[in-house]
Amino acid sequence: MTDAVKVGFVPFSTAPKGILVVFCDDALKFGPATRKALGPVADTVKRAAAANQFKGKSGSALDILAPDGIKIQRLIVIGTGKSSDQKGSDFLKFGGVAASKLNAASTAVMVLAELPGGAKLVRMDLATSRVTRVYPFGPEIATAKSYVDDVRFNGDTAYLTDGGQAGLIVLDLRSGRARRVLDGDPSTTAPDNRPIVVDGTVVRGADGTPLKVNADPFELSPDRRWLYYGPLEGPWSRIRTALLDDPRVSGKVLAANIQPWADLPPTGGTVMDRKGNLYFSDLAHDSIKRRAADGSITTVVQDPRLHWTDALFLDAHDVLWLPVPQLDRAPAFNGGTSRIQFPVQLFTFPLSGD
Repeated sequence: MTDAVKVGFVPFSTAPKGILVVFCDDALKFGPATRKALGPVADTVKRAAAANQFKGKSGSALDILAPDGIKIQRLIVIGTGKSSDQKGSDFLKFGGVAASKLNAASTAVMVLAELPGGAKLVRMDLATSRVTRVYPFGPEIATAKSYVDDVRFNGDTAYLTDGGQAGLIVLDLRSGRARRVLDGDPSTTAPDNRPIVVDGTVVRGADGTPLKVNADPFELSPDRRWLYYGPLEGPWSRIRTALLDDPRVSGKVLAANIQPWADLPPTGGTVMDRKGNLYFSDLAHDSIKRRAADGSITTVVQDPRLHWTDALFLDAHDVLWLPVPQLDRAPAFNGGTSRIQFPVQLFTFPLSGD
């Protein structure tokens, strides 16, 4: 009987070893984390690609033995083709190509699961299940440290939060041009003195330090004049959307127009109704709370099953949809061991009876 394959997950910053598998597009470009990991070896790839007529075609592979400048046995480069042409099924194909290059003698294999041009906003027609437009984010928008999370829409403009590289992203939906704003601003940066506590325990990252998530939850006011936002840990600020939408407004002016808004606890997800009531999950208390437009906060529902409720949704019938992914129980926050309790659940709660 063969030994079972052992699979683990580590941050992109982990030093490569053994056999390294990476991905490039048809222009031989890598994602930002991959470029950083390869360093000067990226130039070796270009020379080897020219010698082997490797052009990054989807499903093609380039195998380089013991490349100079990096402490690995082999470097396997998998071509992904044009980012705009990729399909969901391609990910299975890329994995199969990588596996075909390995054998029983392969020991430590590290796969940098980052596709070049992988960071993107995708628009779908739900009636046909077809992708109608893709908005790619280059490395200057989605950086090696980025964790682009939520999105909100305001006419022809989309706003996105970056919980990794603290800041906001403003996207013109017509032209496809994106800008980063409020990078490193205190209003988008997780503070040091507000740990994320769930079940009485501080949530810690892979390095053992308290997890910090920068700009993450946010909502638009019902009249679309204000954007409310903050790090996952709180507190929240607000800024006028007219300022965010104008690319001529400088970072200095934006920072000067930030206003404190609400001192909310760490939250996994939020939604705002047409009256300006903000519903948010209180991670420390397995509850959903409501911040009214006047600033008062009340508990809507509390239940131990609401453990790290995320991505709240309010439908046209005033029913809250409450996904419960239990993110703090994921392997990344528990030394590689999953503590998620299955089945993962989705609850509904009618606000008419709260």
